[in-house]
Amino acid sequence: MALPELITVEEFFAPPERSGAEISPDGTRIAYLAPWRNRLNVWVRGIDSEDDARCVTADETRSVLGFHWTDDPRWLLYLQDSGGDENWHVYRIDLDDPGSPAVDLTPFPGARTWGLELPVGRPGKAIVQLNTRRVDEIDLHELDIATGELTLLAQNPGQVITWLCAPDGELYGQTLTTEGDIELARWDAETGSLSPIVVFDGSDHPLSISPLRLTPDGTGVWIGSNRGTDRTRLARVDLATGVETEVDSHPSLDLVPAPYPALITHPRTGELRAVRYLGERQVLQAVDPHFAEVLKTLETLSDGDVAAVSSDDAGQRWVVAFNHDRDPGVTWYYDHSTGESRQLFRPHPHLDPEMMAPMVPVTIPARDGLSLPGYLTVPVGVEPTGLPLVLDVHGGPWMRDIWTFDPFVQLLANRGYAVLQVNFRGSTGYGKAHTRAAIGEFAGAMHDDLIDAVNWAVEQGYADRDRVGIYGGSYGGYAALVAVTFTPDVFAASIDYCGISDLANFMRTMPPAVRGMMANNWYAYVGDPADPAQEADMLARSPISRVDDIRTPLMVVQGANDVRVVQAESDNIVASLRARGVDVEYMVADDEGHGFVNPENQIEMYRAAETFLARHLGGRVGGSR
Repeated sequence: MALPELITVEEFFAPPERSGAEISPDGTRIAYLAPWRNRLNVWVRGIDSEDDARCVTADETRSVLGFHWTDDPRWLLYLQDSGGDENWHVYRIDLDDPGSPAVDLTPFPGARTWGLELPVGRPGKAIVQLNTRRVDEIDLHELDIATGELTLLAQNPGQVITWLCAPDGELYGQTLTTEGDIELARWDAETGSLSPIVVFDGSDHPLSISPLRLTPDGTGVWIGSNRGTDRTRLARVDLATGVETEVDSHPSLDLVPAPYPALITHPRTGELRAVRYLGERQVLQAVDPHFAEVLKTLETLSDGDVAAVSSDDAGQRWVVAFNHDRDPGVTWYYDHSTGESRQLFRPHPHLDPEMMAPMVPVTIPARDGLSLPGYLTVPVGVEPTGLPLVLDVHGGPWMRDIWTFDPFVQLLANRGYAVLQVNFRGSTGYGKAHTRAAIGEFAGAMHDDLIDAVNWAVEQGYADRDRVGIYGGSYGGYAALVAVTFTPDVFAASIDYCGISDLANFMRTMPPAVRGMMANNWYAYVGDPADPAQEADMLARSPISRVDDIRTPLMVVQGANDVRVVQAESDNIVASLRARGVDVEYMVADDEGHGFVNPENQIEMYRAAETFLARHLGGRVGGSR
């Protein structure tokens, strides 16, 4: 038995040849993302041929990550920031004027588009949430797509974190009360005030109620609710009475809004088609009879999970991409009226699925009896015993790992590592009790879960205890730093990717517009840095307070424009180590934010990571193509 042929870092991290395809409302064209000058840009082609494919954006600085068809197939919209600063602007593409540049419809320096919606029953309009007036308050605007005119619909009275606009023009706001609960309220334009409709327990929702979407008739709102139960289901709240009724649920799984939308709806009418749940794999429950028929065929096209799905307005022509652990993003076209189906593309045709490593669901017992769902990936072609192991910790922490293709995980498996991903307490998608078990447990039981996962992998025979590394981004980066400060003898190498080193400094430097949203997550789970006693506890749970305990080889990666975990979080820990004469690898990308987007930066980072891990854990190193 032997490991497969080495696959280069470039092959894993070069831009996809094509991805993100969506069909136009009239069913005649497909828009998708493809490289132009080594950046993903928007391309458009006919439904039956690629001969007329043309690039309709021209961003050579930063990749375009998504787009929206409007009800008029002349216009496409997309969001773009600058160098990862997360100040998203709305851009318009005119498909009737080939070669014309994209137009910035929100050209306000320092402002950010917090929400872009194409509302039901308002043709030619978009609803845009902007913080142009005050950086810490999000106002609601209507955008005329053709002219670019912005009309203020509601000025934030100070506590609204999300706005909703009904087809009849009625406006609603999602607010946080002083107790941290989540309130849905009706906006009175005459008085500029909000009237409460219903209140939800904020401690049950560490981020916010999600999804949160108006029903097509504007009389209700669909929400993700776990009122009276541990699991999140889809409910409808009546906007006249505040009464909540169940719409759809799964007996053992949570409705989860990421990484794909929890609700699949008709692109123009907004009617509900299906609800998405996640367990070890995805469960997609159709609620619309027509979509149920379509889904039967779509699910025969791939052994992956239905990911992004789009249709024409008639609901006959469909484009669907599939999530898969070894063959990512395979995209198909299906015509329900004729039964025709054909594969449109594989985003990474050079990657052979047979050479990729399967991602296997596992359940790990924590020391206090909590079950920790996770995924284990082991190299292809070798006996999975006594391997070097990388513990890959997800960010958030109010997120979860899912069954999917992860290029870094596959790179590691190709180099001979086992990779373990664990949904430690605090992860979402496993019921509110699993999430709430993390309250007060940063650098405590949350970290114990990771150590228990490593011990499990060793006891099961997969991992060599002396060759265990840890890698993570954002919260995962914090976990990687906690690993080498609180448990320095467990890990032989650590990679911190835009991670938090000082919890109090992190919370103080969060963007002003999100600080009001932190009451039922960071303040509830970690503490309030304005309280001296809580700040002292936060410092005790921060890696920066234990720098002298670091003796594990450490690599730190940071985006200079990161507004979530600012560069000082990495600078300070690196400076402290270098002051002690400790060697630490430090990579800063001047044109990146919270996570690298540009392929040359990703390639440089993961080349350095594979070399670093090989030096300390003994895996293989690949060449360049």
